[in-house]
Amino acid sequence: MVLEATMICVDNSEWMRNGDYSPNRFQAQADAVNLICGAKTQSNPENTVGVLTMAGKGVRVLVTPTSDLGKILACMHGLEIGGEMNLAAGIQVAQLALKHRQNKKQQQRIIVFVGSPVKYDKKALELIGRKLKKNSVALDIVSFGEEDEEKNEKLEALLAAVNNNDSSHIVHVPCGPSALSDVLISTPIFTGDGEGGSGFAAAAAASGYEFVDPNMDPELALALRVSMEEERARQEAAAKKAAEEVANQEKGEQQSTSQDTTMTDSVNLETSRPEKKIQDLTDDENALLQQALAMSMDDPSTKAAVQDIDMSDASADHDLQLALQLSVQEESAADQSNQTDVNKLLADQSFMSSILASLPGVDPNDPHVKDLLASMQNQSEQTKEEDKAPKEMEKK
Repeated sequence: MVLEATMICVDNSEWMRNGDYSPNRFQAQADAVNLICGAKTQSNPENTVGVLTMAGKGVRVLVTPTSDLGKILACMHGLEIGGEMNLAAGIQVAQLALKHRQNKKQQQRIIVFVGSPVKYDKKALELIGRKLKKNSVALDIVSFGEEDEEKNEKLEALLAAVNNNDSSHIVHVPCGPSALSDVLISTPIFTGDGEGGSGFAAAAAASGYEFVDPNMDPELALALRVSMEEERARQEAAAKKAAEEVANQEKGEQQSTSQDTTMTDSVNLETSRPEKKIQDLTDDENALLQQALAMSMDDPSTKAAVQDIDMSDASADHDLQLALQLSVQEESAADQSNQTDVNKLLADQSFMSSILASLPGVDPNDPHVKDLLASMQNQSEQTKEEDKAPKEMEKK
């Protein structure tokens, strides 16, 4: 395999927004770039690939030549589309990047994607081509998008100026249903060794694994083949097991239906017995409910029954009433005795005058105090007379 250092020039101009390539020109170009990077790194472990953009504010190197495929693929995400493509500046910057490569034994190659019109004239492009040929730099051109005769003539002139022993190639990809990467697989640009892309593509097709060449890495190809065979065997075993489970379920359903019929007959016999008991209980409950409703509706029959019960209990209640009357009479007699004692004390004028004299600031000789004592004595005499009157009536 050829030992190469490759720089890929990406066209990210405004023309890449067009949708004549699915899903659009830029995404189709990005897929082709990822495919070429994978092919270059797989063909030889020491190959390096770099990526730069030719539109926007200026030419920008995204990744310098490296063998890290993950780093190369990551740089394609989040690219901004805008401006016009500067083909001459992009090729010159790519040549400088290849000039400063680490391994000087690597051959130099530039792959340019041109999807927009070329503003430079033939002479300028031919001058750039002769400079590349002088420095032993091969050039591959992928022309897609705008189909212009003037554009094709300029690119053909550039290729003719740089071509040396058919080391440079150009591919015109018309718009259509086929993807840009699918067209490039069958071209010399895919491998860059003049075999028309048959080496890597044929190995990948024969082995059935993408980006794996059995000639370069037979152990990896064998491991992948074994793992695929194991996975296929596992899937077949799982399918057989699933079929057996379905058959067993069908048999189990048939048996369960026969058992269900016998169980339903026995259950019906068993349930008929407790239903009779439940009916008897419900009849008793209904009778009690009817009695309660009759009482609530003031049924005369229920009233008579209640009155009979009250009369039967009247004799027992009479003794209770007598006991209550006696206790009330005793309490009233005690109250009356207490009131008479209080009245006697109030009627004793000497006792009251001594109490008043002991109080600070009270003069017992004050006419108002004397009038108050006299009125209290009169009230006590009246209460005595009232008490004597009912006693005399009782004696009579």
